[in-house]
Amino acid sequence: MERASLSNRKRDFDYLSAEAAVEVRQAQDREISAIADMATQMVPGVQIGERALRRHFDFDPASILVFAHRGKLLGGMAFLFLDGRGHDALISGEFSPSHPDFKFFATRNEQVAATYIWAIGASGRGIAGLGKAAAHLRQPRFVNADCFAQPSTAAGRDLMITTGFVQVPSAQPDLWRYQRPWNRQPTATRTSSSSVRSFEDARY
Repeated sequence: MERASLSNRKRDFDYLSAEAAVEVRQAQDREISAIADMATQMVPGVQIGERALRRHFDFDPASILVFAHRGKLLGGMAFLFLDGRGHDALISGEFSPSHPDFKFFATRNEQVAATYIWAIGASGRGIAGLGKAAAHLRQPRFVNADCFAQPSTAAGRDLMITTGFVQVPSAQPDLWRYQRPWNRQPTATRTSSSSVRSFEDARY
């Protein structure tokens, strides 16, 4: 999470503005090599190889987003979409984000139980695309899944704090969670999935 920063004013991830001129969309197959190179350059000490990135893209194209402006790539964001077993394995330490096992992944047609933010990097105005990335995660398949991350840099940790992530007890070192606003309600009054989708539709 290098070169990623917002103002010090705390903002809820799901309520970040999606009005920025930055384009946020799913990656295209021809862009995977450039995205892998950019990730390596932006996050010192973190190596995300093209082969690994392409494997995730082939499994679920929705797991890799690019930030662009006037055709120029400004960064990207990659996710690991976990099923129920994957969520439990993440908390218990059985799941390794650095060497993810696909048996814990939700399939393309399956509701996601937890979204792990695997990598994020943006330069310049690219960080303004975070609001649109959050909107991507409000699609019906992802909307009920809390988000998790392990920041690898000071800038990444600051970004977690700024957007409403908090550290959670787990076997994973330095694991942070962003609880979706509709999941923060008491269980007895929590809205149904359909109600959540209606709420989200109204926000667009």
